[in-house]
Amino acid sequence: MGDGRSGPAAPNENTASPRDPGPTELVTVDVGGTHARFAIAQVAGGRVVALGRETTLRTADHASFRLAWDAYARRFREAEGRDLPRAASIAVASPVGHGVIRFTNNPWIIRPALVPERLHVDRFAFVNDFGAVGHAVAQVGPEHLRHLCGPEVDLPAEGVISVVGAGTGLGVAQLVRGAGDYRVIETEGGHVDFAPLDSIEDALLTRLRARYRRVSAERIVSGPGLAHIYETLAAIEGRTISASDDKTLWTAAMEGSDSLAAAALDRFCLSLGAVAGDLALAHGAAGVVIAGGLGLRLADHIAQSGFAERFVAKGRFESRMAALPVKLITHPQPGLLGAAAAFARQHRDPL
Repeated sequence: MGDGRSGPAAPNENTASPRDPGPTELVTVDVGGTHARFAIAQVAGGRVVALGRETTLRTADHASFRLAWDAYARRFREAEGRDLPRAASIAVASPVGHGVIRFTNNPWIIRPALVPERLHVDRFAFVNDFGAVGHAVAQVGPEHLRHLCGPEVDLPAEGVISVVGAGTGLGVAQLVRGAGDYRVIETEGGHVDFAPLDSIEDALLTRLRARYRRVSAERIVSGPGLAHIYETLAAIEGRTISASDDKTLWTAAMEGSDSLAAAALDRFCLSLGAVAGDLALAHGAAGVVIAGGLGLRLADHIAQSGFAERFVAKGRFESRMAALPVKLITHPQPGLLGAAAAFARQHRDPL
């Protein structure tokens, strides 16, 4: 993938009809709290057939989504000598389908009713950012799914695939496969209650309960969650905290330069395994995919941690959990791919 493009997705159930006029070109966008990523994609027959090189803009550098869009349009026009395609799909770190879209971690507001006029597009789609990841999981080939634990087999062609990803928050989606087709169900599964499994996690819950009215899984299994674990371990050990911010803490944990931070990272992986297993059990899953920015960063660490043991430790259901393949999606831009895939599914021509 050295040219920044993903190849055509593996053949699947949705093939273009003989009457299909050819791929549709669109702008695919993935908007988070810190960055807005743009790329040009081509879709046909309900699938993404090409994804171009991404352009990343900082949200703090632009006062609105439209102004960021305009900045990308200028770059594209200068590079390609033409205007942007008149179709767009936008993945947003916010619930969709409720009128005005407001972002949690930046001040942007998007009014979907004004999109055709302000972005100069004829067709568009919005999808929740983790719903987009679910679509990406559905459309990538096995080369973008790294084995983590469980039987080393492909994800099943039928049944529920639980998609779980830690980043700024804890994203959860369900990919439902069957009858040669699929659909994605967006959820807020990251906000289920945190369930401690030993005395250290009891202490973690007690500490967080004094700070928050309710302690969700996302409070621990997310980027900011590492600091909560670190502070709890420091209190247990009677040690002074040395890491001053999340970035410094994650760097120290990954490098192993701070033994307390490294211990917090080990505990983070244990909790990720436990939560992923709980969600898979609740979903009746036939397979699990770990996603999110932290998933890729932690790929080697997860494989060497107690993630797998915690994932299967579900009492009477341990043998069932041990039979589930658990993968890590390694595609470099699942949000952009998934946003394009969501558009392809929504606007696909009938066969």
